[in-house]
Amino acid sequence: MVTAQISLDSAERAFIDQVIAGQSGRPGELLGILEAVQERNPHKYLPLETLHYIAERLDMPLSRLYSVATFYALFNLEPQGDNTICICRGTACHTRNSRALLESLRFELGLGLDEDEAAGDADKLSLTTPDQKFTVRTVACFGQCALAPVVEINHRICGHVNERTLQREVRSLERESD
Repeated sequence: MVTAQISLDSAERAFIDQVIAGQSGRPGELLGILEAVQERNPHKYLPLETLHYIAERLDMPLSRLYSVATFYALFNLEPQGDNTICICRGTACHTRNSRALLESLRFELGLGLDEDEAAGDADKLSLTTPDQKFTVRTVACFGQCALAPVVEINHRICGHVNERTLQREVRSLERESD
């Protein structure tokens, strides 16, 4: 294995080492390690230096860690906002106008609409506002089709969402962070 120059401070290395020791031999060991390390990061993501260090400590190819981190929607490779709003793009939500919710939210937060994303209908999207107050994401399906359209706001599922209720939720979050 090629060793990369890793620039993590000693406290971060010690935390990762402790998590690895605590997860050793458990089912889902790698997922548990990545989840704990991401949760500790102030921007809730897994920086490349962190993945390098974990790969080195587990004597595992970086490509394996990267494939796990990119496969599961739980993991982030880019810094996340203080608040996460996730819009379902599944069939039931789509037919009940989740695309309009996504477009209005992006407009309200100043995230614009990229032409390539618009053409692809934004099935998998993750955008963070420049002030890092909000991350807007999409998922294929929450499995809550009877509540369509579904929006998850800071890990709280909201059903039958319309543009007005979504705007109200965003304004409430903005007031809380001021």
